[in-house]
Amino acid sequence: MDQDMVLRARVKLLSANRRVVRGVEGLRIYRLLTQVAPEVYGSKLAYVLVEASASPLVLELPVQRRALLDEAIAVAAALDTGNPYRDKVLARALAARRELDGRQTT
Repeated sequence: MDQDMVLRARVKLLSANRRVVRGVEGLRIYRLLTQVAPEVYGSKLAYVLVEASASPLVLELPVQRRALLDEAIAVAAALDTGNPYRDKVLARALAARRELDGRQTT
């Protein structure tokens, strides 16, 4: 893991002055930092992945949406069961996946 990239990602988080960094920048930051500290950043990554799956950029791309949601589910499920955010982000990701699958069949 490139420590300079990790440091830059942490600095971006601090400079963002927001609870959760969203969008492409948030995906980049949380994907990197989840590799370093999954229990700290995994729930935020799952949250941002679910948000990204509803982005206008991928609304008409079900394969990409499904990939984002599958990643969110995997990240959330991998969190320790004692993580206070695990159940919430996992439920949110699973609900979004069910909704997407329901739209596919109609």
